[in-house]
Amino acid sequence: MKEHIPLEEGDYYLSEQGYRVFTEKYHLKRGYCCESGCRHCPYGYDPKTNTQN
Repeated sequence: MKEHIPLEEGDYYLSEQGYRVFTEKYHLKRGYCCESGCRHCPYGYDPKTNTQN
């Protein structure tokens, strides 16, 4: 089971549609790429090619 990372201020914001959008800060704190094509992925994941840079 993956470790639960508590959310802090600056870890996400709400989109205009009301979805939670995780920031680069949160992804770095989490420590790995989930390969979901996140908007602010600092790991360089490309969902079109399924690769990380």
